[in-house]
Amino acid sequence: MNTANKGKVRTIIFKEGDTWYGVALEFNIVESGDDAEVVNFNLQEAIQGYVESQKKIKGSRVSPLNQKSDVEYEKLWDNLHSSKPIPSPLKVKYYGFTKV
Repeated sequence: MNTANKGKVRTIIFKEGDTWYGVALEFNIVESGDDAEVVNFNLQEAIQGYVESQKKIKGSRVSPLNQKSDVEYEKLWDNLHSSKPIPSPLKVKYYGFTKV
């Protein structure tokens, strides 16, 4: 479980058509652009900003740092970690965990 002081978020950087997307699954953050490296940088910045903003919020019972991600991104994540991945038209550049 993520807190404002520690945790990790699953991230995926992938290309669909001519557009690169960066997704932080547990935070429901999506960045897009023409360059994978720029998208990855922007995603990391968005994650950092999101966590910092949550540190300032007091008294919330439900942590927005542990959201349910979109089904399509969960399926992509599961496929990337499968012992028998399903072919996909998406080009995945990076995936893994980002510490918060």
